[in-house]
Amino acid sequence: MRIADIMRKDVHVARPDDTVSTIAREMAKNDIGFPPVGNNDRLVGMITDRDIVVCCVGERRDDHTRLSDIMTADVNYCFEDEDVSEFAHNIGNEQVRRLPVLDRNKGLVGLVSLADAARRDPSLAGIGLQDVTNPGGPHIQRP
Repeated sequence: MRIADIMRKDVHVARPDDTVSTIAREMAKNDIGFPPVGNNDRLVGMITDRDIVVCCVGERRDDHTRLSDIMTADVNYCFEDEDVSEFAHNIGNEQVRRLPVLDRNKGLVGLVSLADAARRDPSLAGIGLQDVTNPGGPHIQRP
């Protein structure tokens, strides 16, 4: 099974010049916790509710702060033609639960999560969760 078979294609993409208040309202309205940040169909970062709390609220920035100032720019991703089992292993190694999906031209085409994989093949949940749930890791805290 390939990532393209399980990924979500209805992706809400934020722009780097969007403000924190704009994306926070969009995240609440559409029940999104992980919108990619794109510029001309290219992935340039990710923004999470945690980024907003830690990098905006925690640093006492205002709600007009641009996403480019607080987004995570070093983003892991996968390709739409990759095997889902490879994805499950990779997210465990990277300690993330979801990834943006790119085509081979590096254009953003979707998002995929551990839950998406587990819904299709429950055995994949154990593969990914085994390492994702370990404390620490490269994404625990930004300086």
